[in-house]
Order: sequence, then structure tokens, then C-alpha cells
Amino acid sequence: MAHPLKHYITITKHRHRVMCHCFLAGIPVQGLLHDLSKYSPAEFIPGARYYLGNRSPNEGERAALGYSSAWLHHKGRNRHHYEYWMDYSAKTKRMEPIKMPVKYFKEMFCDRVAASKIYQGKNYTQAHPLQYFENARPRIIMHPETADMLEKMLVMLRDKGEKETFAYLRKLTDY
Repeated sequence: MAHPLKHYITITKHRHRVMCHCFLAGIPVQGLLHDLSKYSPAEFIPGARYYLGNRSPNEGERAALGYSSAWLHHKGRNRHHYEYWMDYSAKTKRMEPIKMPVKYFKEMFCDRVAASKIYQGKNYTQAHPLQYFENARPRIIMHPETADMLEKMLVMLRDKGEKETFAYLRKLTDY
């Protein structure tokens, strides 16, 4: 059963949390523009149709169809997803991950923390984004430097908290 209102509320709450995090990370414009494609028909309709409440509706669409059209649309338009940063390598003759530019890396971090807060609700802890990353890391194809920096930032979040982590992120110019 479709849940357009619940889906709208979830994605809007998520956007607002990401926006707040992006302001703390020193990238306010990216925060304001974050995930606007989720309101497009290509993403919103499947999101409402496969709404799950406690995790991404893309998982529900994948379970039903074997793929997620909404995710394919989303990752191709939003540079804060590491999946966007894949290209054909003339050297290896295959698709390879590319190191994410810092400004998109910062937004990715903000997005991950906000998503954990939305999906975990009152059970959220600052360790959760790191746990999620550690569980997924063996299966993801991310540039090694990007993955290492993400892990470093998630460990910092767990161990030192948001205030110190976002202050560090705000000053980050390269990794």
C-alpha cells in the first residue's frame, strides 16, 4: 500500500536534518539543495509505493522488482553519493571508484548521520553511523581514500561527538 504522506514527511525530516548538519559542516548551499530529486516523480512515486518506515523504500522496490528505479535516478543526480563517483578507467579497462571531492564528501557524511537519526529514531547513538558503515564496507565499491576518511570521521563522531566532528569537518579542505 502506498504511503505518500508518510514518505513526504520522512524525506522532508531527513532533508532538514541534513540541512542542519551541512550548516555545521560549512556547506550551507549544499544543505539547502540536498536531495531535491527525491520530490521528483521518478523518485517520489516509487518511494511512496514502497514506503517501509524504518529503512529506505529503495529496499522495498528492490525486493519487489529486483532493482530500484528511484535509486538509479537518485545516485545519478546527487554527487554526495559515492556511487556517483564511478568511471571507466583507461588503465584497468573497467569501472573504478574515484576519490570524492571534499565538498561532496562533507555532504555524504552529513547525509549518513541524518539518515541514521531518522531510521533509528530514539534508538540512535553516535556509534550507529559507524556500525552501519562497518557492516556495509565489505560490499561497497568506494575509493579507498574516501572510505578511509569516512571511517575516520565516523570514529571521531562516535568517540568525540558531533560538536568536535563538525568543527573538524568544517575546516577540512582535503583528505
